[in-house]
Amino acid sequence: MVTKGNAFDPNCPTRTILDRIGDKWTVLVVLSLRSGPLRFTELRDGIGRVAPKVLTQTLRRMERDGLITREVYPEIPPRVVYTLTPMGASLIEPISVITDWAETHVPAITRAQQRYDEPA
Repeated sequence: MVTKGNAFDPNCPTRTILDRIGDKWTVLVVLSLRSGPLRFTELRDGIGRVAPKVLTQTLRRMERDGLITREVYPEIPPRVVYTLTPMGASLIEPISVITDWAETHVPAITRAQQRYDEPA
């Protein structure tokens, strides 16, 4: 029987999961896929400024973690489509809340950073 993890246990895999879902590329993939399946180029273009290698690595990790599925259609060239799994879709709400918080508070945080960085 698998029990619930403990994020404060240094040996608990929960820390790896938190690292994964806290990664900016994972967040942007989840937000991009919330409206439905997308192809690699659609994800890359929608996210912007992500290297194909980084996006590929992110998608592979998310697929391994059970957050997305990857479906390959036997066409020439092959068409590959990514979709959130039910577990991946369960991240939409918390990620959306955190994203909204970040977008709302970016002006105040930027001002705080500028004040902090000013010479004394």
